[in-house]
Amino acid sequence: MDLGFNNWMALESAMQGKQPRRTPSKETVRRVLTFARPHRRSLIAFLLLSVVSATLTVATPVLAGRVVDAIIKGGAEDRIVGLAVLIAGLALLDAAVGLGERCLSSRIGEGLILDLRRAVFGHVQRMPVAFFTRTRTGALVSRLNNDVIGAQRAFTWTLSGVVSNLIALLLTLGVMLRLSWPITVLALLLLPVFVLPARRMGSRLAAMEREAADHNAAMTTQMTERFSAPGATLVKLFGRPDNEVAEFGARAQRVADIGVRSAMAQMVFLTALGLVSALALALVYGLGGWMAVRGRLEAGTVVTLALLLTRLYAPLTALASARVDAMAAVVSFERVFEVLDLEPLIAEKPVATIVPDGPVALELDDVRFAYPSADKVSLASLEEVATLDMRGGSEVLHGLSFRVEPGQLVALVGSSGGGKSTIASLIPRLYDVDSGAVRLSGIDVRDLTFDSLRATVGMVTQDGHLFHDTVRENLRFARPEADDAQLWDVLEQARLADLVRSLPDGLETVLGERGYRLSGGERQRLTIARLLLARPRVVILDEATAHLDSTSEAAVQSALVDALAGRTALVIAHRLSTIREADAIVVIENGRVVEQGTHAELLVAGGRYAELYSTQFEDDTTPTAVGAPEAQLA
Repeated sequence: MDLGFNNWMALESAMQGKQPRRTPSKETVRRVLTFARPHRRSLIAFLLLSVVSATLTVATPVLAGRVVDAIIKGGAEDRIVGLAVLIAGLALLDAAVGLGERCLSSRIGEGLILDLRRAVFGHVQRMPVAFFTRTRTGALVSRLNNDVIGAQRAFTWTLSGVVSNLIALLLTLGVMLRLSWPITVLALLLLPVFVLPARRMGSRLAAMEREAADHNAAMTTQMTERFSAPGATLVKLFGRPDNEVAEFGARAQRVADIGVRSAMAQMVFLTALGLVSALALALVYGLGGWMAVRGRLEAGTVVTLALLLTRLYAPLTALASARVDAMAAVVSFERVFEVLDLEPLIAEKPVATIVPDGPVALELDDVRFAYPSADKVSLASLEEVATLDMRGGSEVLHGLSFRVEPGQLVALVGSSGGGKSTIASLIPRLYDVDSGAVRLSGIDVRDLTFDSLRATVGMVTQDGHLFHDTVRENLRFARPEADDAQLWDVLEQARLADLVRSLPDGLETVLGERGYRLSGGERQRLTIARLLLARPRVVILDEATAHLDSTSEAAVQSALVDALAGRTALVIAHRLSTIREADAIVVIENGRVVEQGTHAELLVAGGRYAELYSTQFEDDTTPTAVGAPEAQLA
């Protein structure tokens, strides 16, 4: 380890100077040790190698001094050669130990990152939809990246640094005091000249690093939002590309300016350290040489002291910042644990059952529901707000009840915001009711296993999501074991087979972010194909044709004929002409059922449904209907 590397390490340690200085709780330490336990053997070996490395750091200068003494005294050639060979051997051993340290450090660090990322990602996957509606994606991703890596440093940097620096410092001081305590004491008097500028410069650099990180985060957010297809479209529609470039350029310029200032500050710091080290060396050589001339020291001792001095200041500085470094790592752990401690609002019961085989009846019985408050599903740090909104949500469903018999198609209609989509989200347990029950085949969905519920209920929303992946993988997300014959079969049913065959790579064609390489109608038909592949017994359509033109809607409606055949179906429709042939229509207003019946019955009743139908379709002479014969849908 040379002086330059020591200085860089000291600078890095000093840059943590503004981190919090609080004591970690026993519970945090216990949980940190829990994550470390699987790597304990590697950690022990790593620490032992760190001790060996620190010992070798001190041994080489001592042997170099003996070589000098042997030369001056005219010692035997074989002794000088033997010492040189021993130094070479120690150098080889040091290199091997360094490689071993690096290997173990990588295994421990990457293993810890893997464990933490798996834990956080798996936990987040179990969170309810309400969590994702409130959380900023960038803040959550940061926990999986920056904080996990910060926690990993506790083992691969801070822990090993404390051990190796402490051993090196004790051995170096011990040897130096044994060789010449006056020179050692004088050298230590220069320590404040070394440490204080390091801490001050470190604080300045840390402030610049944080400012640069803030600007980089803002640039990342801007890029993420503007580089998505909807974001890029919005920028172009409002004619703001030049403004966006100017705003991004201003932030980038600020980061560049900080980079220049940081580089100069680092160079000034390292130059100052070099000067301090030079002064210390001058002291050793001057005082040590004077003592050697007077016969109070051996010449080799002066050389040993000079070499050991280069290994003294950096460990002292690093140890002075060790607690701060450790606290920075603990803070990262606590930020990770903060996510892991957020209990999922929806959980599977320890003893859960499955939906019985055969056709499924769907029932909502006196359902009341209010969206959960922020403190139940989110974290202030993930929403990037000072405090969470603690107010409870207002009840949006008020004692709502209706039933869908096996194989029936029931439509939900009503004014926007009346609670239709909320009802749809309760059936697959995206949310749980506050009171009452949602039942499948007479079993409360809260008593079902997640696997059985997901296998029974399929849902297509008005904005069906597709991943930035191939057609094949987007379909197989519903059934990973599906073969190509099954994929082509559902594509035929969804009226998409010809389109997929015409794509450059067929099933291997990458669809782009959110499937934007396809039209709106094509995306919806692909989500219907995915639903068909899943083969659910209960199908929920939440305004699946809401944003489509007439041609696309006709194609999607045609695909829905196969999707709904023989299945229990709940359809939410804003175009009332699409549900004329439904077995029953339930009218929802302000979270309550205000009417139920067939299309004809409700028109005759002259209530809210008749009002909606008259207002929306008084001039419509060619309505289509979900579940109608294909000739009528063409």
